[in-house]
Amino acid sequence: MINKFISKNEKETLFFAEKFAKKLKGGEVIGLTGDLGAGKTVFVKGLAKGLGIKENIQSPTFLLMKIYGAKAQTQRRKISKSADAKAQKIKFLAHIDAYRLKSGEDLIDIGVMDWLGKKDAITVIEWIENVPGIFDEKKIIKINIDFGEEKEEGILEI
Repeated sequence: MINKFISKNEKETLFFAEKFAKKLKGGEVIGLTGDLGAGKTVFVKGLAKGLGIKENIQSPTFLLMKIYGAKAQTQRRKISKSADAKAQKIKFLAHIDAYRLKSGEDLIDIGVMDWLGKKDAITVIEWIENVPGIFDEKKIIKINIDFGEEKEEGILEI
């Protein structure tokens, strides 16, 4: 089943990704596809915000992989202990940019296997289509981000 979200601008994409992050449990691998400049890194910025990461998120095009520490925040309202425990479970965001990679073996070389499926981490791979063959396709949350018809509009399909 494909869910479709049309974002009118970068702010809406950030908001959508932030809300999406709240549904994650830990251990998920998110594969992002889409044209250059379509909003993949913007999505990761919103995801990071939803995980409580305050660092400036940039695509790790030259680093290939960047690990961020998540500090899941609780609101100033009352929240159940079980919800608070769930929020604290995700401690890391592994952000990978596979734009320049040629195969899944390249991912192994940069140490991505240390992060895949870790229960206290979320792994996001931009340009996942460039590194086929090392993932169980059924376990990847695939998100395609395309340009919309209007300026700044984006179409996200999950």
